[in-house]
Amino acid sequence: MKKIFIPLTAIILLITGCAKQLDILPTQSVDESLVFDTDANIKAALNGAYDLASSGDLIGGNTQMYSELLGAGGEITWVGTFNQPDEIYNKSILTNNSFVRNTYLSGYRLINVCNNIIASIDKVNASDRDAVKGQALFLRGMAYFEMVKLFAKPYSAGNTSTNLGLQIVTTPTINGQVTAANNVPRSSVQQTYDQIIADLTAAKTIIGGDAGEYGSEYAVSAVLSRVYLQTGNYAGARDEANNVIENSGLSLESDYSNAFNNTSASSEDIYVLPVTAQDGSNEMHTYWSILDYGARDGDVEVNQEHIDLYDAADARLALFYIDDNDIYRSGKWKFQYKNLPVIRLAEMYLNRAESNFRLNSSVGASADDDIDMIRSRVGLPFINVTLLDILNERRLELAHEGQRIHDIKRLRLAVDGFDYDANELVFPIPLREINASAGVLVQNDGY
Repeated sequence: MKKIFIPLTAIILLITGCAKQLDILPTQSVDESLVFDTDANIKAALNGAYDLASSGDLIGGNTQMYSELLGAGGEITWVGTFNQPDEIYNKSILTNNSFVRNTYLSGYRLINVCNNIIASIDKVNASDRDAVKGQALFLRGMAYFEMVKLFAKPYSAGNTSTNLGLQIVTTPTINGQVTAANNVPRSSVQQTYDQIIADLTAAKTIIGGDAGEYGSEYAVSAVLSRVYLQTGNYAGARDEANNVIENSGLSLESDYSNAFNNTSASSEDIYVLPVTAQDGSNEMHTYWSILDYGARDGDVEVNQEHIDLYDAADARLALFYIDDNDIYRSGKWKFQYKNLPVIRLAEMYLNRAESNFRLNSSVGASADDDIDMIRSRVGLPFINVTLLDILNERRLELAHEGQRIHDIKRLRLAVDGFDYDANELVFPIPLREINASAGVLVQNDGY
């Protein structure tokens, strides 16, 4: 009996038992013919892929937390007892850091499930084939994007054709076998981004669907807008953001606080993760909230240095709260069983505004008008914007949502005494993967 195991030489579960999985047995290995031989089982595997993507190791909170800890800049402080996030916060990460390892392995687990779905797509009902393949391409592209931002030098550092990116694996790994197809050298940063853009571009044309809990054309466009912004392709970032703003049917919530702590998708959620007592992860709540609301006891503190960035009239200030020890907390992650917004419409206004400003264009709207959409709902007046104004609004609007270090890197800023392209701001490839690759994997500089 053939079994499917997860990639990269380590023996890891392909699909773990979870509430969304329909017909997949919760065993440590899954019979290949059972998982990928029928329409129903492939769709169940796709549900499993979404569970992997939304796990705490990936966009269920940890990738967002990593970005904020790396980009802390005195505005937040990690005070928790876990050593692994403390290493990230202090930019002194060990190669056996278990948080980093689990994110790396979970990312490749997700990629492998997507590879299996894509390889078996001819078994899906013809009427659903494009949508299923589109979802798998979306998740694979997003996984590679989240990982390359953490495990490779930033695109803005240049040398994209020689700086090391990720292992690009697009064929299924079966039986845990180390083959030429899965134990490949790391591709360049440029090749990695090329793969991400190829996956997302292909997904966009076939995925269909509406914005919300699963991938859609607009979720793909939103991620593509992020990708293009990260690579300095401002026309691409602008046009993808414009597609979401003009065609998705979404709208900004009239009250900023209504974009958070919801039990159903808000009017501005492009892609959101539902979290209930039965399903879903929200590690942002776990580490950013406090014991009174079901979290750990406030591992991440918001400092006065961050609060001082806001105008006194800014309604976004009201979302912060003070605990019994007079410490500021982010109200975005206050409650346990609330949705985790991954991409909001407000970000698309910010992307379009920045890109239009840099290109001296006004596709969809002027930069002034887009920034006014963001400022007016929090009680701030219209201004004729500069680039610094746009970047400041981005910093405040998206505070503590997982974008900080990526903005620091693309804008070539320094943080906590480290240059944007410092080795200390790049995660190590997990030591166990280096050892298991028999010399194929090269470690990042500085480790």
